[in-house]
Amino acid sequence: MCRIAGLVNPSMPLAAIEAMVKDMCTVQKHGGPDDEGMYSNEGNHLVLGHRRLSIIDLSMAGHQPMAYDNGRYQISYNGEIYNYAELKNSLKKLGCIFTTTSDTEVILAAFATWGTEAFAKFNGMFAFALLDNESGHLFLVRDAAGIKPLYFAHTKNGLAFASEVRAFKSIPYLQTPNPSWQVYLMAYGHLPEPVTTLIDVQPLKKGWYLKYTISSGQIQQQAFNRYSYMEQIDNREEAILLIQQTLAKAIKSHLLSDAPIGIFLSGGLDSSIVSLLANEYQDQLKTISLYFDDSNYSEKKYQDIVQQKLNGNQYQQLLTEEEFHTGLPGIIRAMDLPSCDGINTWFISKYARERGLKAVLSGIGGDELYGGYPSFSRIQPALAAKQHLPNALLRAGRYTGLKALRRLCYLSIPGSVGMYLFLRGQFIPSEIAAYLNVEEQEVWRILETQPQLPDITNLTPKNQASWLEANLYMQNQLLRDVDVMSMANGVEIRVPFLEAAFLKLSLKICSNIKYGGAFKKQLLIDSFIHKLPEQIWNRPKMGFAFPFKDWLTKDQYAVNKSGAKSIDNHKKFMEGNLHWSQFLTVFLMENHTDA
Repeated sequence: MCRIAGLVNPSMPLAAIEAMVKDMCTVQKHGGPDDEGMYSNEGNHLVLGHRRLSIIDLSMAGHQPMAYDNGRYQISYNGEIYNYAELKNSLKKLGCIFTTTSDTEVILAAFATWGTEAFAKFNGMFAFALLDNESGHLFLVRDAAGIKPLYFAHTKNGLAFASEVRAFKSIPYLQTPNPSWQVYLMAYGHLPEPVTTLIDVQPLKKGWYLKYTISSGQIQQQAFNRYSYMEQIDNREEAILLIQQTLAKAIKSHLLSDAPIGIFLSGGLDSSIVSLLANEYQDQLKTISLYFDDSNYSEKKYQDIVQQKLNGNQYQQLLTEEEFHTGLPGIIRAMDLPSCDGINTWFISKYARERGLKAVLSGIGGDELYGGYPSFSRIQPALAAKQHLPNALLRAGRYTGLKALRRLCYLSIPGSVGMYLFLRGQFIPSEIAAYLNVEEQEVWRILETQPQLPDITNLTPKNQASWLEANLYMQNQLLRDVDVMSMANGVEIRVPFLEAAFLKLSLKICSNIKYGGAFKKQLLIDSFIHKLPEQIWNRPKMGFAFPFKDWLTKDQYAVNKSGAKSIDNHKKFMEGNLHWSQFLTVFLMENHTDA
């Protein structure tokens, strides 16, 4: 797990390019504290940079950028390939020679052997830049689940890329702000891909690669792997058996590490399943848990129940209000793109690193794939309202005094965007317009422009909810926040629920089986009911959250850091008229920097 950066600019001296890439890497040093490297090519006016967090092959043999085939290929890589050992064996049989034990070299050998067809063979989370000096092409590649971030800017000056948007501040000609990002942040609580705070910087699509031709400066983008909902498994017993086998295999592969590795255990269903399965493959399993003095938020009693069934060392950390106030300024600085989530991940990652862990497994993905959110029950009536109510009536919902009905106005936006914002939107367009002092119609125009999402009406209603949660909420908020907040502490987070085989399996199970039952995620519960204590699955869902409302109302940094608008919002917040996530969104919007 690392941070990468690079720049191609034919009109710039190599020394200047090197200085910029050096700065880009320094900005991202927190995500790669163990090593630093750079590759320069004067003829192509190209520099690749790398910051390393050593997880596999801890020796200097894993140093990057890494060369292959007498320097023909160069790579700067961020991620983990879980099937690299199998690929390595196949490549050896084809005559490939290896000099390291790293998965990085396997990527290079695979590309040298199979070309771009190699990308679909990688099972893992990855984002990398791979240069072929002979063909004169530079490839940017991102994993199909979108676990690892990769941003790029293609302009008349050339191509730039990095793992974080803040890294682009080192490049003067890429500083034009996106004039619409505040609208998106207030509507979504995050910036939905492809939106960033900079107009020329965008994320590479998940499961896509970009080919940059150095001689012409032209780019081509192409998908190499996509996941689709295809309902094929209609036998419940078969589904349970496959879930048991495939998730266990995924977790076993995710435990592969040459550095200390553990599990985030919240006490919820998904992290409990991950912990109990991992316990079968690791003798001295380490888990990290947070708890609070406030019983309304603390899940310690559930953590205790699971820990009693585990071997090894289980660490529980009491997070106090004082620590929250002390840590908040640094957490805000650690954010790359503004988002109303991620604070919890920062603290749990900090404690993991203090316990000597470099990698941890997380339960992200279980809710999105198996129906853990309220959206799965709300989607059907929302679809009915969208179908039967005229747009004028839907938009009139913004005038109601009932908060739950105000978001009806979002259903007037065609397609998946309107549905998602109805289900999860934070502020409605009239509120956004009033706060930003712009015309409400302009807010509607912006939100209807991006993101451009595919038509998913061919899916069952609950699969539509799953698609929205996975491709918007999980993709743009959970995975992004997990990556940036964990890497701020030099920790890698792995997500076995998003392993390729398990993800494909989950999308094949018929909706009536996958989402049926008395409990949310009943199929997942039944698949591991022989391992799970009843108290874990037969309980109210709490989510992984902090007592934010109580703490934020007293946080002087949050109150004093902003101007009059923020103070006014703080008053509303204290009066109960603004949700903590809305307050945090506005605070971040007013105080966002790329530093």
